[in-house]
Amino acid sequence: MCAGLAVYWWSVGDLAGVVLAVPAAVLVGAMGLRDVLVPVRLAADEGGITVVHGFAGRRRVPWDEVREITVDVRTRYGLRSEMLEIDTGDHLHVFSRHELGASPTEVAAVLRRRGT
Repeated sequence: MCAGLAVYWWSVGDLAGVVLAVPAAVLVGAMGLRDVLVPVRLAADEGGITVVHGFAGRRRVPWDEVREITVDVRTRYGLRSEMLEIDTGDHLHVFSRHELGASPTEVAAVLRRRGT
């Protein structure tokens, strides 16, 4: 849609619209590409968890380095949002429902059981 707007604004000579739409189209395209190339953001096994941020930011964390697993729940404008937070001491890894493909509350419960 952003690319379509850029083409339209280019055709009518609106340079300001093009300057706004082109970076937005690139950003949306990069986010879509990331979802296709790296669909799994969090994986857990007996040894620990593997977290992925961005395109190549993969990090393996043993269970003994995981300090806390919490879910931040907020309500704003009548909408409820949940974010899974995994504290490893030197990093705080935050995942949304979209990134996990499941409820952060359910994922946190599974991780807590697996980590004990």
